[in-house]
Amino acid sequence: MSEPKFTPLVIKSPPSWGRVVSAIIVALLAAMLLSGLITNPNYHWDLVWKWLFAPTIIKGVLETLKLTVLAMVLGVILAVTAAIMRKSKNPITRGVAWAYIWFFRGTPIYTQLIFWGLLPSLYQQISLGIPFGPQFFHFDTQTIFTAVVCAVVGLGLNEGAYLAEIVRSGLDSVDPGQAEAARALGLNGRQIMWRIILPQAMRVIVPPTGNETISMLKTTSLVVAIPVTTELTYAASRIGQRLYQPLPLLIVAAFWYLLITSILMVGQYYLEAYFGRGQNGDEKQAKAQKSRRLPLFTSRKQQAINEAKTTKDDPFLEYTP
Repeated sequence: MSEPKFTPLVIKSPPSWGRVVSAIIVALLAAMLLSGLITNPNYHWDLVWKWLFAPTIIKGVLETLKLTVLAMVLGVILAVTAAIMRKSKNPITRGVAWAYIWFFRGTPIYTQLIFWGLLPSLYQQISLGIPFGPQFFHFDTQTIFTAVVCAVVGLGLNEGAYLAEIVRSGLDSVDPGQAEAARALGLNGRQIMWRIILPQAMRVIVPPTGNETISMLKTTSLVVAIPVTTELTYAASRIGQRLYQPLPLLIVAAFWYLLITSILMVGQYYLEAYFGRGQNGDEKQAKAQKSRRLPLFTSRKQQAINEAKTTKDDPFLEYTP
């Protein structure tokens, strides 16, 4: 005669009155805030809708995206280079990388951008050659370092210093034993870096890099220090000052920043899911196994078999043969 099977019980906790009351209070406050935003005539929502898709604003959005992409590309290149230099055995290489990170992390980005804006007046020409010796070639600074180039260089150099520490921490998170094992299998240094180290380090590098990209999008508003006059915040502020209505145009700029940030956050989510797919799969599998291993009620015969630990843990068998 077989043992009766029991259905696991699902015990629900009673409703918490404190949780219900706090939810009602938060909902009321949010509704009051939304009502104040919509019904207050000082926000001039008609001007917001009028200028939301104006050509000057759209041009500012595109200029902001261009600055963000170019600065992040330069920052990633500098970050990978500086992170590899920090891990070098050469003390001069390590020292130069440390000094670069120290300087650009230790000074405000606005101050750096002002300096880059003054670069053409500080150096009329920049030459490359042997110090105190012959010069191989030189170029006019004002011709090469336009306002946009100065903005990209200033933002990229600052971002590279922060990203370098992120990349270095990602590389350090990989167990050194894996590189030793790969070296024992005959892989060279480049293969170990690209096939073993980087795929695992990306799980650590991608999330903060996504945050840095979103931060860079908003930091581009500081290029007014150079100045770059086509950027979104500057363009919106200039229109607002001309109309004597700065607030509606600031709302327009905030709308576009929120829209682009939301798109970047979605992209960051899928990137994190892609580089962390192995880890997430293991976690889901372990969670599913744990939920199957711990039923609320188990027959006494099955419990005795499990406690003996003489058979495999197969959750689909009521009785292990």
